[in-house]
Amino acid sequence: MKKRKKNKDRITLHPVITFIILVAISVVLSGVLALFNISFSHPIVNEARMEYISVTESVNSLFSLSGIKYIFSNTVANFANFTVLSHLIIVLLGIGIMDYSGFLKTMIGVLTKKAKKNVITFVIVFICVISSIIDNIPFIAFIPLAALIFKYGKRNPNIGIIASFAALTCGYGLSITLTSIDSTLASLTKLAASVMNTSYTIGAFSMIFIMLVAIVLISAIITYVTENIIAKRLPSYDFEETEILTERKLTKAQIRGLLLAGFAGFIYLIIFIYNIIPGLPLSGNFLNKTAELYIDKLFGPDSFFSNGSVFIITLLFIIWGLFYGIGAKTIKSNREAVTALGYSLNGMGKTIMYIFAASTFISIFKQTNIGNVLVAGLSNLISSSGFTGLPLVILLFACSALGTIFMPGTVNKWTIMSAQVVPTFLSSGLSGEFAQVILRFGESVTLGLTPVFAYFIVYLAYLEKYSQEENALRLSTVIKYQVPYSIATGFILLVILVIWYLIGLPLGIGGAIAV
Repeated sequence: MKKRKKNKDRITLHPVITFIILVAISVVLSGVLALFNISFSHPIVNEARMEYISVTESVNSLFSLSGIKYIFSNTVANFANFTVLSHLIIVLLGIGIMDYSGFLKTMIGVLTKKAKKNVITFVIVFICVISSIIDNIPFIAFIPLAALIFKYGKRNPNIGIIASFAALTCGYGLSITLTSIDSTLASLTKLAASVMNTSYTIGAFSMIFIMLVAIVLISAIITYVTENIIAKRLPSYDFEETEILTERKLTKAQIRGLLLAGFAGFIYLIIFIYNIIPGLPLSGNFLNKTAELYIDKLFGPDSFFSNGSVFIITLLFIIWGLFYGIGAKTIKSNREAVTALGYSLNGMGKTIMYIFAASTFISIFKQTNIGNVLVAGLSNLISSSGFTGLPLVILLFACSALGTIFMPGTVNKWTIMSAQVVPTFLSSGLSGEFAQVILRFGESVTLGLTPVFAYFIVYLAYLEKYSQEENALRLSTVIKYQVPYSIATGFILLVILVIWYLIGLPLGIGGAIAV
């Protein structure tokens, strides 16, 4: 029996080795596809002339001398510029001081003392689902926090990691208002529609009704899958005594720490919130006043929040952890405060190794342009299918889900697809915003399954951090954990789309299925 286990360990591929194999496959595949001149053309709209321009997407071969030169010349730069690494390190400074000082353990105990475990799971999932409004930062902050919440609640922290990543990815395309991504998509949708209808507009809340229903149902189904499938599938977890919340009442020191942390955090938030409200005396200083829509002023690519959101959130975490430590006397000196900041960075060696392997694979795969070619091909399939009505809805949904596996970037996908998909929908009597909703729903189904998605590596690294089984973690295993969520999400979102289409319900305020 032991001999069989040793043989199994030998053939189990480490995730880093799997990434190296994926790099090799990408290089060879790019050479083969380029050899056969695999390419697809797609139109884009020339905004100045309001006419279509044809763009050809072709595969870039890296199975060549120039390709090898690219790999060796850019691997270090791609790793250094991989924002996941820098963002993760910065956010972990804040999480570290909250954990070290005892703020997290005390706060989690207060919030979860009388709550049932499935209620706690639902709240975490719901917060993750609606957090898409602040872009990708929740992937950095919420996954490690969910792990700690489950750990201090004497539950396997891997359940929290898996559930939070599922909620973040399955809820990625769901938002009650236009996010910065949705705003950019709406601009592309309006531009594509304006060739046929120059007065076409999309409101900030034009999709709110269908999104609200999707958010609630997806949160519920992810909670169900977590508690009834994932939690039962994972092995038991061995806890250290310090990792378990006790039932005792809060001490005076802990109460003093919570009050001081709460007051300091409240002041910080009041200052920040006041500076993102327009129209008040000396307010609105953190808004990008060159943008037209408020959502772009707050979350647009050139906004203060977009560029500084990681540090804004980290500073809040540091304030909570530091002032709790001062009040509870768990941090007694400046040296101890600095030690607390680096607390969550202990043992980061494996994480950095994972991020290096993932960043290398992602940059090489993007350089091959295979994702662009596939999405352009899917776009051609939609426009040439001749489908109308419900078959067209299902086709776009399926193409969005498939395309996301190879091109997770929402804006990049819609940049290629919109000039063909939107006119196809308009010609079928369906609105451009309905096409945009379908795109977002479709990508929510498969985003958690693809290692091409940059934040997939955070999910993988934290499963590795909390894994207690030697040689048990494989890339296929961590993807397999997300499959039940993907299936359930795909079913729910498709049912919502079909019901909305058949009944003709409004998508939101001023948003309709038909034109």
